[in-house]
Amino acid sequence: MELNILEQTKTKLKFEIKGENHTLCNVLRKELTKNSDIAGYKVEHPLTSSPVFIVESKDPKKSLTSTISSLKKIVDELRKESKRL
Repeated sequence: MELNILEQTKTKLKFEIKGENHTLCNVLRKELTKNSDIAGYKVEHPLTSSPVFIVESKDPKKSLTSTISSLKKIVDELRKESKRL
């Protein structure tokens, strides 16, 4: 996965996630909006383009990094639980 920042201001971050699809983007968008951030993404064409994400908040870069950390914890918990099965 590669992340390319397309636009960055104090309250807005626009980036492209190369090599990903709706699966990751939906999870990321949902988790970001839990913190009252405005987040969305668009995929022009699933075979030829990468998702472009926009996050708007007081500090979008901080929101994104804390959301990714939160998702990592959730995935780690899922791994632990799945090993118990």
